[in-house]
Amino acid sequence: MENQQSDRNQKQCRKKAGVSETTSGQLPGVTERIIDSCSDAECYTHIDYEPIPSVESVIEILNQLKEIIFPGYFSRSRLNPVNLKYSMGQSVSVVFDLLAEQVANSIRHDCFRYQKECSDCRDQGQTIALQLLDTIPGIRKTLAKDVKATFNGDPSASSYDEIIFSFPGIQAITIYRIAHILSQLQVPILPRTMSEYAHSQTGIDIHPGAEIGESFVIDHGTGVVIGETTVIGDNVRIYQGVTLGAHSLPPDAGARMKGTKRHPTIEDDVIIYSGATILGGETTIGKGSVVGGNVWLTDSVPPNTKVIMETPRLVYN
Repeated sequence: MENQQSDRNQKQCRKKAGVSETTSGQLPGVTERIIDSCSDAECYTHIDYEPIPSVESVIEILNQLKEIIFPGYFSRSRLNPVNLKYSMGQSVSVVFDLLAEQVANSIRHDCFRYQKECSDCRDQGQTIALQLLDTIPGIRKTLAKDVKATFNGDPSASSYDEIIFSFPGIQAITIYRIAHILSQLQVPILPRTMSEYAHSQTGIDIHPGAEIGESFVIDHGTGVVIGETTVIGDNVRIYQGVTLGAHSLPPDAGARMKGTKRHPTIEDDVIIYSGATILGGETTIGKGSVVGGNVWLTDSVPPNTKVIMETPRLVYN
């Protein structure tokens, strides 16, 4: 009896779990409406255009470049003086091919999408990939200063290795410095794809167009936003939740204000503590100044100035 009851229950369960003919019969009509909506001028599609860069390839490029910039830290196998030349040569060759392809895809896409003149995207891809790789020694030296500045200013950091392996600030700055070179070379799409990947991994949002000097430190980092036209000098340290942004913009700002200075300038030796918001293209924080936590600034600050909030009044009930 128990077995018969169990069989009946299982049959009933399968029947309930199945898709009814009434429901499934509506799917073709739903599908047609979805397809028809693709031609709606108010909706965005990417049909019959050259492919945009592959996010998976972008991630692979960044991982390969990290191995090249920090040899031995992120390699899949142990590096030693004997195999370094072979391993580095292989890594450079792989990233060259990947990067050249994705740069070419980015340029080709824009040519077809926006009806631009042919720009020899294949040759450009290879040229730009070579130019980026040629900047690696310089990027490496700059990142070494970023790592050292992070270690010197953070008592919780036990070693340079720990910072390179695990600190989100260094991860975000590394990707920024790569993406910034591509942005300077006027590669479309790809630099922002890289910076948004870093954003998703670290919570730190640095536009690749920003200008950032040496010995730059982002401590903790979550919620940091650095806008496109931000200029940051040398030896600057910022903490979590800092926004270097623009004033409230009009609805047509996307077209009307492209290329204008909308974000602040932070001069050398400035410290900006957590939660501070600094807005505006004409706003300058002078050399050696300190901006305290949760400060809101839309006006410039003279050099060697400390700006802090008054102590809030606490209420205990």
